[in-house]
Amino acid sequence: MPEQRKGFTYGFTAYLIWGLFPLYWKLLDHSGAIELLAHRVLWSLVTIAILVVVLRKFGQVKALLREPRRRWPLIAAAFLISANWGTYIWAVNHGRVVETSLGYFITPLFTVLLGVFVLKERLRTAQWVALSIAFVAVVGLTIENGQPPWVAIILTFSFGLYGLAKKQAGAGAIEGMAIESGTAFPLALAAIAVLGLHGDSTVTHQGAGYLVLVLLTGPITAVPLLLFGAAATRVSMTTLGLLNYIAPIMQFIVGVLVFHEAMSTMRWAGFGLVWLALVIFTWDSMNRRRQSIALERAAVTASAV
Repeated sequence: MPEQRKGFTYGFTAYLIWGLFPLYWKLLDHSGAIELLAHRVLWSLVTIAILVVVLRKFGQVKALLREPRRRWPLIAAAFLISANWGTYIWAVNHGRVVETSLGYFITPLFTVLLGVFVLKERLRTAQWVALSIAFVAVVGLTIENGQPPWVAIILTFSFGLYGLAKKQAGAGAIEGMAIESGTAFPLALAAIAVLGLHGDSTVTHQGAGYLVLVLLTGPITAVPLLLFGAAATRVSMTTLGLLNYIAPIMQFIVGVLVFHEAMSTMRWAGFGLVWLALVIFTWDSMNRRRQSIALERAAVTASAV
């Protein structure tokens, strides 16, 4: 199989797994979000530690820890992704899967906004149009719900800032996740201990099958990340950007068709505006990519002459 096709398969599988996550977390709805988050951090660390040893990544992890310029963004990333995971788990188990999909739909647009305010990038006209439409959609959903879609907003901000922190750290998937999991581990262990001392721990009281599902939070977290890492080195950023929409599309489908979450006319309109914004944003990105490739080819041709 050609490398590009392999990359597409890896990327598609990663985003499909992420898109089906609500079905998995719904199986664990006997436990609270804090307890599940703590166990996810714990077993993610165990899984990543095994991978670090097997793949001999310990040297890279130590190198990252010795560089403050890369270490601190990863420490920040640990808290951001923990907030993201905890919010997501809570939302799934409180019947708000559709709202989680909204958060991940608008994350690419928020990332562009971060580029403006943090990296001092300039927006093109189409990007401003897409952002304006998305803003109108969020305002409309706020009016519909009587309050802002906080779940979507928290997921968008935490994941967008997480991506920025990861970009600044420039770490590999395994090495980065090792430091992130290690950073969050003491708090996770403390949460598990406190819940146990107060008699509020649930994961060991629901049977062996339930406990196995909790233990699998580590591999289920690591596998799509590894698949994504393998895809990122084999396909173009344009392809990766398009694959990015698979997860929120699947989450939306699961929320509406599997969990039967309510969709009012105003809510459909809000999502319709978000999708319109994404169509404009994606068209602009692909058009920009084609222009860049054309300019590069023209430059190569000119230098050859």
